[in-house]
Amino acid sequence: MLGTRLILERAGGYCMGIDGRDGPNLGCLACDQPVGTRMDDCGCRQVVRLVPQAVVRLPSPPERPIMDWAELLASGALWHRLSEYRDIPAAVALAQVVVASGGAPVEVAPGPVAELLGRALGALLPAGEDAKRLDLAGPGFGEPPADLVLVPVHPQTGNTWQPRAGAVPIPMDAALWAELAFPPHRTRLPVVGGLPTGVERDDPLPPHPWYPFQPSREAFRYPLARIPAVREPWLRAIYDRGC
Repeated sequence: MLGTRLILERAGGYCMGIDGRDGPNLGCLACDQPVGTRMDDCGCRQVVRLVPQAVVRLPSPPERPIMDWAELLASGALWHRLSEYRDIPAAVALAQVVVASGGAPVEVAPGPVAELLGRALGALLPAGEDAKRLDLAGPGFGEPPADLVLVPVHPQTGNTWQPRAGAVPIPMDAALWAELAFPPHRTRLPVVGGLPTGVERDDPLPPHPWYPFQPSREAFRYPLARIPAVREPWLRAIYDRGC
């Protein structure tokens, strides 16, 4: 909706947003005429409905070329700041891991994967011998020996990266996967130059969460409710309990 502005006197809403009760509330920056209605209140989906008489349909611009995985890694297109919203894609991946486990124990590879999903998997799945190993795999990262591997989903095509080693691929949001596979490198040395002998930097430590990471309960249950396997007793019990 570039080139539009919000008409403040028509921005009425109920709770934490705009519900469109006052009619068209988006105006054109060029002519200042109402062109659409924006709704983003907490009780409705975020949507913009255009006024048919106020807009003209034009051909869409050419689609961007599809980048392969090497180009995505080189361009940095996989890296985005997820901040606190990483609990949603993590919960979706967690649901996929639980389904692929078949109810068997899962051993999580130490490192970022264990920090993200280890605690939740330990609470959802039983412990025991002959556990399936979960690890990362993907472009530029390699394929460690594992039974289940978290792999990225191409942000343009939606295709899942396929491993060659015979492990079961678990699709994961590409931004979250890149954050786990290539964590940001922190150094205590200056970018250029140096420090005099005997002088040490006093940089603060990297920020750490105040509590263990917890995937979103709602985002975990949503994909489980839409697969036939949820009718199996072991998976239905996990669905009812949640993460």
